[in-house]
Amino acid sequence: MVSGPDKSLGIYISIPFCRSKCTYCNFASGVYPASDHARYVERLIEDMAGIGAWAAQMDVVLPRSVDTVYLGGGTPSLLEPDLLKRLFAGIRSEFALDENAEITMECAPGQLADETLEAMVGCGVNRVSLGVQSFVDREAQVSGRLHGHAMVEDDVRRLRAAGITNLNLDLIAGLAGQTFGSWEESLTALVDCGTPHASVYMLEVDEDSRLGREMLAGGVRYFAGLVPTDDAMAQMYERAIERLGAAGLAQYEISNFALPGFLSLHNCRYWERRPYLGLGLDASSALRAEDGEAVLRTTTTDDLKAYLSGPQPVETGWLSRGQQQEEAWFLGLRLNAGVEVAAVEREFGSEAVGAAMEVVRRLVKDGLLEFDGSRVWLTARGRLISNDVFGEFLGMGCEELFCGVPDGKSGETGV
Repeated sequence: MVSGPDKSLGIYISIPFCRSKCTYCNFASGVYPASDHARYVERLIEDMAGIGAWAAQMDVVLPRSVDTVYLGGGTPSLLEPDLLKRLFAGIRSEFALDENAEITMECAPGQLADETLEAMVGCGVNRVSLGVQSFVDREAQVSGRLHGHAMVEDDVRRLRAAGITNLNLDLIAGLAGQTFGSWEESLTALVDCGTPHASVYMLEVDEDSRLGREMLAGGVRYFAGLVPTDDAMAQMYERAIERLGAAGLAQYEISNFALPGFLSLHNCRYWERRPYLGLGLDASSALRAEDGEAVLRTTTTDDLKAYLSGPQPVETGWLSRGQQQEEAWFLGLRLNAGVEVAAVEREFGSEAVGAAMEVVRRLVKDGLLEFDGSRVWLTARGRLISNDVFGEFLGMGCEELFCGVPDGKSGETGV
């Protein structure tokens, strides 16, 4: 979050409902009764109605002007059209949506009804992120996806016909059964779709997904034995950079690629440390205090039953100046443009930045960072082990900063 006032806000809204839970998914989402949908939207509207009073109580700046809205999940397109309309009416009643605001909605291929698409357009959605993950039908199926290649192409055609041409497609390198040949097939299909934005992630193995738990336990369920090696995933990722770049989709962040003028403005808020408000299940916020110095991070509950029962205590934490500088480095380094040293010095002081520059010089020698005298950025090798690089900028006891900071683990935002 850059120093000084920011007169605009980004809003992230978590919609945790899915038709099936993907084996690799580590988000707070799942298959819940449709009867929960209406109550969930009501709770979101209740939270928005009370957010101004909460911000005043916490002494944080909550800009009324909103220039990005992102509905992530889960599968937001599972909401009935009337619920979508109610949700956007709630947003507009509490905030002033900019005329040219970027409004993104995540959709699952093959799960976008005509009535829902019509409601999305009517609500102002002008950008869609499709969770493809693989264009190879068998790979999608064993991962728990409910679509095939043809469904993706049909949805892209329908979205464009409806006037939504700002499209992102997600791919994951490392799905069970994936080979270099099938990965090339997915990359070719993505390029052939001609979308202006793409996100590519390497499979993350952790205890928060069924597949991750199975792999850590050495089991075979969910086709865990067919997951490519780390080296193979890295080679797939490097190949994606090459193929997408040749198609004009330039890499601008570790996992994100775009044609000129089609960067994800909402996601850039996270990496540029600009204020954003998270609403709904397991959503995070970052807001600056009225004094312009302190930064408040918040996270909502990840328990759907608790959330539906009424307002819940929000986990909050004020970032020290040292922690803010750490964020400036590890979030800024996600971007290919890197970190402008003079900007960090202006915000935190040259003396405070001295220790970080010692880390920079050491990592340059290790071939993980580049430094041209004014700007620092990750090398190709550094991007492959970026979390290790970021860890070098964290002080003792600050590792929790990775929690609640969007990093796109298996979706365009990962919030």
